Amino acid sequence: MMARMTKNLALDLTYDAPLATVAAMLADPAFRERVCDAQHATSRTVTVTGVPGQIDVTMTQPTQGVPGFAQKFVGSEVRINRHEDWTSPSAATLTIDAGVPAARIGGTLTLAERDGSTVQSFNLAIDVKIPLVGGRLESLVADLMSQAFDKEQSIGRDYLAG
Repeated sequence: MMARMTKNLALDLTYDAPLATVAAMLADPAFRERVCDAQHATSRTVTVTGVPGQIDVTMTQPTQGVPGFAQKFVGSEVRINRHEDWTSPSAATLTIDAGVPAARIGGTLTLAERDGSTVQSFNLAIDVKIPLVGGRLESLVADLMSQAFDKEQSIGRDYLAG
C-alpha cells in the first residue's frame, strides 16, 4: 500500500506598499473584518494583539457549493479558526483549524519587501487523515484556501488604495 503524502500549498500575495504598511494592515481588525465579509462569514470574532503578536480570526461559513463527499464531514457550515503567531514584523507561524479533527493545516507566513512592494508568502501543509478521501479533501482544502487568499489579496489592495 502506498503512503499518502501531505498536500503543500505555497502562494504569494503582492501588495504595492512597503512592508511596514502591509504589516499594519494585517494587524488592523477592520481589515480582518472586511476579509470575513468578502468570504461570506455568517459570524466572526477577530482578536489582534499586533504584528509582532498574535492574530486570531474565528469565522463560520456556509459550505454551499462544497462537494457532497466533503460536506458530510463538516455539515452545512464550517467553523474556521485561523491563528497567526507573529514573531517579528515579517514572519509568523499560521495554523488553521477547519473543524475536522483528522485535518491539520499549518505552516509559515512571511513578508518581504521588494522594490517598494511587499510579497506575503504562505507556505502551508494540509494533512487530512481520513481513509479513502483524505487526498481528495486535501486538494479541495488547498483549492478553497487559494480562493480565500485571492479574496484576501483583493480586499488588501482595496484597503491600501483607500
